[in-house]
Amino acid sequence: MYWSRLFIPTLRENPAEAEVVSHQLLLRAGYIRQLAAGIYNYLFLAQRSLLKIQRIVREEMDAMGAQEMYLPALNPAEVWQESGRWSVMGDNMFRLKDRFGRDLCLGMTHEEVMTGIARGELRSYKQLPQIWYQIQTKFRDEPRPKSGLLRVRQFIMKDSYSFDLTPEGLDAAYQKHHDAYCRIFDRCGLDYIAVEAHSGAMGGSQSHEFMVVSDAGEDFVAIGRKSGYRANLEKAVSRAKPPAAPDPEGDLHPEEFHTPGQKTIEDLVKFTGLPATSQMKSLVMVADGKPVLALLRGDHQLSETKFAGALGASDVRPAHPAEIVDWMGADAGSLGPVGISDKLRLIADSALQGRRNMICGANRNDYHLKNVTPGEDFQPEYLDLRQVEDGDGDPLDPEATLEVRKTVEIGHIFKLGYKYSESMGLRVLDEHGQEITPIMGSYGIGVERILTCAIELFHDKDGMALPVSIAPFTLVITPVNYADEQQKAAAHQLFDAAKAAGLDALLDDRDERPGVKFKDADLVGIPYRITVGKKLAQGIVEVVERRSRASRDIAIDDAVAWVSAAASGK
Repeated sequence: MYWSRLFIPTLRENPAEAEVVSHQLLLRAGYIRQLAAGIYNYLFLAQRSLLKIQRIVREEMDAMGAQEMYLPALNPAEVWQESGRWSVMGDNMFRLKDRFGRDLCLGMTHEEVMTGIARGELRSYKQLPQIWYQIQTKFRDEPRPKSGLLRVRQFIMKDSYSFDLTPEGLDAAYQKHHDAYCRIFDRCGLDYIAVEAHSGAMGGSQSHEFMVVSDAGEDFVAIGRKSGYRANLEKAVSRAKPPAAPDPEGDLHPEEFHTPGQKTIEDLVKFTGLPATSQMKSLVMVADGKPVLALLRGDHQLSETKFAGALGASDVRPAHPAEIVDWMGADAGSLGPVGISDKLRLIADSALQGRRNMICGANRNDYHLKNVTPGEDFQPEYLDLRQVEDGDGDPLDPEATLEVRKTVEIGHIFKLGYKYSESMGLRVLDEHGQEITPIMGSYGIGVERILTCAIELFHDKDGMALPVSIAPFTLVITPVNYADEQQKAAAHQLFDAAKAAGLDALLDDRDERPGVKFKDADLVGIPYRITVGKKLAQGIVEVVERRSRASRDIAIDDAVAWVSAAASGK
């Protein structure tokens, strides 16, 4: 292709609305333009890269025996109501009505529709296992779209679904997807990690996320560098850091003391002179409509995901101020566990087990208790409730600590179990003629996120340095002066040779200064550049590798072969 004939609207300055690097460069390099909040037009270069990513995904899915389908983005409400997710998805789901007043939605994912197909067509155990997939547009009504293509309302997803007779069959399908995902992300040139994850609204018994460590992300992952431990913060466990001060010794009894205006842990630290690790934090929560008092060490934060999982609750929230006074007899900031076990359920984070003589609220405004000992002055259930923090102890290595890093999720695999097949009545006959319920898995990849993560990982002050496999072009041939007949002829000779070698090449035939051409090539992320310039008289051209900036003079007859070998990793 010839640059002069293409639509590549590059920008010299970072757009004011773009915060993360990938958003800035996608706009500057002419890959995308915004249509509305969280909705983008994918221009020529973006479409080329996204199609290359989809081709890699499709090749690996086909290689593992998955069968490609294409399902409607417009779904009737009934299928979502059958699974119970019509209400669970809440405001994140785009909902609409047709001209007859029937409820519809734009698909966020396709578990229900795929299960509906299986229910209507699968009859016998002989038809299983099955793995079906699609590459389809999905919709999510994000309340705060931001960061370019990282948090949008319309996006492309590869979603696949497995149907098996036994849990062992699901294990095999799950492992197939895990291995295929690794091959996909390897081929796309990403640095990534697989971590244990929380299944969320998808349900199921187990899930893993594939994450790219990046400050542009919004998810957090706990990483054990030595042990190899990896987990999403919603799922991570750790050894808590030791208290900043030892507990007072002795068999002391709770004693009330006046704390006027002292509402927060920070207030109490200043007022008492004791660290946050000596305080108890009391949080009134509501789990499936029932009040629960959750207790944590003063320096710890409650993980609502762990809280919900520990209680088996589907709907959790902090209690409202009026509810707190009604149940506890005091306002937030003066709450504690002593004497309230007959009013509401009492649970404590495991880091409080074995502690003695701590400080907590007295359930009387502007008063607290000192010398409160968990297990003696109140009897809680001990559970893992706290959110892991950077520097906590590695659960797999008693000598090591964990790092908490920001990440971007690029893929997620779930063992769904029987959640959808059971609720939607999917049954097949086994070898004995008895009805059985197939077990399911669900597996997703965010196509645009692969591109954005590659940009976040591989860029410099001049632009993108995309991996060869997903760059819009592999090679750009740049004559310094296209009006020079010798340079022009040599450039076309190289272009024809590149096409014959199977390279995805671009010829920059524009009447522009060399600096403009070089800057544009760097900005859009083309991995290799062959520059035809002053040394052409000696039969020499310059070959530049975008990412390393390495430059070498090569005989013109050898240049394409060198790029071809370098691009293929040979």
